[in-house]
Amino acid sequence: MGGDHGPRVTLPACRQFLDSTPDAALLLVGLPASLAEFTHPRATVVAASEVVGMDDPIEVALRKKKDSSMRVAIMQVKQGAAQAAVSAGNTGALMAISRYLLKTMDGIDRPAIAGQIPNAKGAATTVLDLGANVDCTAEHLLQFAVMGSALVSVLSDNANPTVGLLNIGEEAIKGNETIKRSGELLRAAAAAGDLNFVGNIEGNDIFVGTTDIVVCDGFVGNVALKTSEGLAGMIVNFLKAEFSRNLFTKFAAILAYPVLSALKKRMDHRRYNGAALLGLRGLVFKSHGSADAFAFEQALHRAYDAARNNLLDRVQARIAHAAPLLAASAYAVAPDASATMSA
Repeated sequence: MGGDHGPRVTLPACRQFLDSTPDAALLLVGLPASLAEFTHPRATVVAASEVVGMDDPIEVALRKKKDSSMRVAIMQVKQGAAQAAVSAGNTGALMAISRYLLKTMDGIDRPAIAGQIPNAKGAATTVLDLGANVDCTAEHLLQFAVMGSALVSVLSDNANPTVGLLNIGEEAIKGNETIKRSGELLRAAAAAGDLNFVGNIEGNDIFVGTTDIVVCDGFVGNVALKTSEGLAGMIVNFLKAEFSRNLFTKFAAILAYPVLSALKKRMDHRRYNGAALLGLRGLVFKSHGSADAFAFEQALHRAYDAARNNLLDRVQARIAHAAPLLAASAYAVAPDASATMSA
């Protein structure tokens, strides 16, 4: 029911997903009247009487709309009826409800949003946090790195993904005290064999693809995500405008079409839609609110792959392996139920 478009986008995406994934089934959670026309042998409608609006405050979504489609969907995961939940709805509400119902894993203080940003290598850089935690300690960033490594190892079949710490320079002496402390913890984790940490990276490295994973606080991560989306759209629109100016540029566009088509595909954020809410005792994926049917289908596939490859177990295993280091670094950390949420 969520996102900018609701069932007119999500339902076609669900049908395409089911048709292309014969061993998957979907529970469609929402207002029965909005879902009545959708039929598929591997789809079941689960009724909910309320919908969380994109502008609803977190308190309203969490405490007043107790039969919202978002909350009922998360309950399917908690009760074991579903292996994962996918929503294009209100980000802050989704994180708050998921955290309230599913709780966090042992050893994790705050969940993080992990998503992918296209890079110059034709793949994508996994970045976390993308907006769940605006203020983070060094210990939180260490936890994000452990969880992000598990995610990438599952979704890309890369057993030892590289991790970079986003900073204003590559040198270990740069950055504020939190970033410097984070670097110390990440280097210790690398020495213990818990991470493949390569050091500090800068903002341009996200788009170059210098590392598989980039760790940062949610404020910086969300800005980077929105910047990348805006930059990709600007470049594509600029090329369209330039190649339609006159007969010569139109002819040039015809000749350059294969290159432009490949560039557009490489920069297409829709291919990487579906950010994981890591650190919870259940799988929850957040689709972009403005996703079209193709993008929302990608989010469904990402959640399906995470469930099929036992992402929860792998995250828990990595956390357990890193437990001594996480415990040793937790002297400054206390679970914070009032973590700032950002959409």
